[in-house]
Amino acid sequence: MNKQHFSTPVALGSVKVTDAFWQRTMELVRKEVIPYQWEVLNDRVKDAAPSWCMHNFRAAGRLMRDKKRKGAEFVAPTYTFRGFEALPDDPEHPEEDRFYGFVFQDTDFSKWIEAVGYSLAQHPDPELEKTADEAIDVVCAAQMEDGYLDTYYIINGMDAAFTNLRDNHELYCLGHLVEGAVAYYEGTGKDKLLRAACRFADFIADRFGAEEGKCKGYPGHEIAEMALIRLYEVTGEERYLTLSRFFLDQRGQEPFYFVEEEKARLAQAGKLKQQAKTNLSYHQSHKPVREQDEAVGHAVRAVYLYSGMADVARKMGDEAMYAACKRLWDSIVGQKLYITGGIGGTHMGESFSYPYDLPNDTAYSETCAAIGLMFFARRMLQIEADSRYADVMELALYNTVLAGMALDGKSFFYVNPLSVVPEACARDERLQHVKPVRQKWFGCACCPPNIARLVSSVAQYAYTESEDTLYTHLYMSGEVTKRFGDQEITLVIESGMPWNGHVKATVRVKEPVQGTLAFRIPGWTSGAQIDAGGKQQTLKGGYACLSGVWQDGDAVEFDFPMPVHMVAADPRVRENLGKVAFMRGPVTFCAEEADNGDQLHLLRVACGSGDVAVGMENVFGHETAVLTVPGKRTVLPEAGGLYGAAAPVKEEDAVIRLIPYYAWANRGLGEMSVWLRG
Repeated sequence: MNKQHFSTPVALGSVKVTDAFWQRTMELVRKEVIPYQWEVLNDRVKDAAPSWCMHNFRAAGRLMRDKKRKGAEFVAPTYTFRGFEALPDDPEHPEEDRFYGFVFQDTDFSKWIEAVGYSLAQHPDPELEKTADEAIDVVCAAQMEDGYLDTYYIINGMDAAFTNLRDNHELYCLGHLVEGAVAYYEGTGKDKLLRAACRFADFIADRFGAEEGKCKGYPGHEIAEMALIRLYEVTGEERYLTLSRFFLDQRGQEPFYFVEEEKARLAQAGKLKQQAKTNLSYHQSHKPVREQDEAVGHAVRAVYLYSGMADVARKMGDEAMYAACKRLWDSIVGQKLYITGGIGGTHMGESFSYPYDLPNDTAYSETCAAIGLMFFARRMLQIEADSRYADVMELALYNTVLAGMALDGKSFFYVNPLSVVPEACARDERLQHVKPVRQKWFGCACCPPNIARLVSSVAQYAYTESEDTLYTHLYMSGEVTKRFGDQEITLVIESGMPWNGHVKATVRVKEPVQGTLAFRIPGWTSGAQIDAGGKQQTLKGGYACLSGVWQDGDAVEFDFPMPVHMVAADPRVRENLGKVAFMRGPVTFCAEEADNGDQLHLLRVACGSGDVAVGMENVFGHETAVLTVPGKRTVLPEAGGLYGAAAPVKEEDAVIRLIPYYAWANRGLGEMSVWLRG
């Protein structure tokens, strides 16, 4: 690793997004999604699954106040630990001292407040900030005096805390709290939640570590690893960096902590003869992290782990950790990545499947997993500006991530299949995880707030900076400001993405500035035209690096040709042999019943990519690219036997219309398919 090439995301306050495409999406999150999610967190949306999140914080806060008022040793009520509490008979009047929801329900708030922090940085909103401050007061009131902050155990009883790291998500809750606290601090300058997150992190650091007598466990669901690095970067506190690396170093070491932990629980329950059944690969704890070379297990957990590994590799110059990150990246991109940027081929454990197993109709491709892949990609970019990382980051963003939210911001996908037949989803138990329409909310509501925090922070994926270079990874209209020494430069971007490849970058400076501006050349283009305005130009890692003295008004213009690509999968992907998909720029397209009628499997593409027409249409309330593809449709035979003698297939001409994948399921119930017979 060359530390001179390391970069960091540009500060929140240094970027302003004015892009029509992204402004619309970010405003949707600000005006619709964030307020809607706040109502859900408070269980005020009748047609949505209950969250119980803020109820739990308020209940824990009442217990904390009772403890202080009584001035005696606090003993929380003890209930049976089931992982998911039964709902009360009267959901509008729950028992006030009970915990409801999943063990990780606290994170609904943490992800919401993270999105709020990013949103406020882009668009100050006094009313939203007031609501957020009041929510933070509720959360902080639930924190125990020693810093512990997890309502599941505060309410149910602390006697079982840290006895099930594999399943009960305390360290996951810490990670999301840290992420939310840092974002809110960076977006508003307010540190109340940040101080609470530090106290919780300190509590964990006092109990976990390599020192004798400390717990040698690590997170069952990863995120704390990368969150602690973020906390370290904000506070400069070395113990957070040390704790993150400790969690990584312990993972996969024998004796396996999760196995020993399960044995202890079985022994306590008097089940001494029952054998532990921990699936180590599911938790990415089957090998030490520096030895791992295949992406396995729960896909979200995996990419969260890999993101933390990349962070620690960068911060500590750990070459072996970085080498593992590159192997794991190659495993994902080379063998386990959907053409939509989704990951996770099987609903069994929400996991990666074996290499080249990428089913379309049973795909899991969780929205959170695509978001986690973006986390991983940006962290790899921070180590090395290589356009292949940004290409995948862009692919995930414009397809699976955006598909996770309806165009009105009021419903969401957890699972993102590449082929849907509504009748099959309703009648085939193998497809019970696939929903042909987006849902208002989920009991396990990780995806909606994850989308909100990603969209609100999208500018931090567009740009990173090193001491002497400003990198542009994603193209969206707006402004970004960077300091080169004691001088400041503002780059004004005008972009037509994702529908056209013309980009203009204009420099604004008060006095001449020496530095390098690096612009990614997307992998989906060829024959890019660059007008560098006379600056010295070098191509490095897929980036056009323009160096020199920048004057006010200097401009750089790019034309990235954006042809339609007719794509075939590797023949080892059995599902897609003989099929093609269509991409243009960063966008993957799909056929929908609303345009093409039902039984999409009868369609066949009968052209080359050069015969595909591209049009801009107002299909969804805004201008969207639509592809028109010459094709054929199989003519169904007259009613007869289920089987018959082989005969030539009869076909009729068809015009196949394709829309962006992210926009499917916004026009009612219907079939959808990304891959078509070629």
